[in-house]
Amino acid sequence: MTVSRGIRVPVQSRAVGAAALRAYTDLDDTSILASLSAARLWEAPLPGGPGSDWRIHLARRRGFSFPRRANVVGHLLTFLPGEVVEYNGVRLTSPARTWLDLASVLALEDLVAMGDHLVCTHGPGFPCPREALCSIDDLAGMVARHPGMRGVKVARAALELIRVGADSAPETRMRLALVNAGLPEPVLNCIVRDFRGVPVLWPDAAYPQWRISLQYDGQHHADPDQHLRDMDRHEKTLALGWLEVRVGKQHLEGERPAVVRKVREALQGCGWTRDGS
Repeated sequence: MTVSRGIRVPVQSRAVGAAALRAYTDLDDTSILASLSAARLWEAPLPGGPGSDWRIHLARRRGFSFPRRANVVGHLLTFLPGEVVEYNGVRLTSPARTWLDLASVLALEDLVAMGDHLVCTHGPGFPCPREALCSIDDLAGMVARHPGMRGVKVARAALELIRVGADSAPETRMRLALVNAGLPEPVLNCIVRDFRGVPVLWPDAAYPQWRISLQYDGQHHADPDQHLRDMDRHEKTLALGWLEVRVGKQHLEGERPAVVRKVREALQGCGWTRDGS
């Protein structure tokens, strides 16, 4: 089956990710995956709308001919050193450059969620350590190098809100909803240890001062085995003298998300007051 000029794939092909896109950069050494296509290879969270655009976004440096192919959105871009990298055999924009390119496409909250994804890291105290794709300093440096780029104002605003430690876009939205409502900003990458100092809990976000754990329950928490693990986690939380606040998708919806009420009540019940005490 021909998907674009010079690119054929078997009808039954199940290639995904880099394997499905490598041909677009193998055809010539001037083609670079960019924008939404690069974001997908970096596994960045994308909202509906932009996230439903499955065309191939292909860029060339300014001075070359405009990319024109079936199912391809062409871009002519200026790249500074380090902004084009190779990943799994594919040439594409670096994580930080991809983030800045999407500043003109994504809403502020979505750009923050993408930034959180790129900079997320968990240390050796976590069950599944994770390395960041780039740092907040990398994102800031990218903005500084392209002061006149489209979307740079949104990027600057997003930089102020990006934090290290959020594993998913809903976790980012949960944090932003709490901060926007005037509640204290929760701590990410918090490790709760037992009385021997052994790590036993890794909340999605936390208020250590008030011993409150915030857990976002996504769709996978409906799995019976996961449900048992959630029950075990809840019992451990109580045994250590912490309060667990569980948050679902429905608590993040609407102009006044219910997560704000749930967390405010938990904070007040643990001694928090608006004057900061």
